[in-house]
Amino acid sequence: MRKKTSIYLEEELDERLARRAAEEGITKAEFIRRTLAGAVQRPKRPKPSVGVFRSTDGLSARRDMDQMLEGFGEE
Repeated sequence: MRKKTSIYLEEELDERLARRAAEEGITKAEFIRRTLAGAVQRPKRPKPSVGVFRSTDGLSARRDMDQMLEGFGEE
């Protein structure tokens, strides 16, 4: 059983949806249904974790700011 849902779209997006549906030979409604079904079935992407880690030796916790900045910016 299908449930009717209404949404407001920008005119440009509505036109792009209509073009893509026509290219695939289906109605705009069917194109939207398929696109949404694919979007909710995809696994959630993990959040990037670059630079987010625990120090194994606690180095930053043992040193104060003056020690960490000593010589910083010198050539």
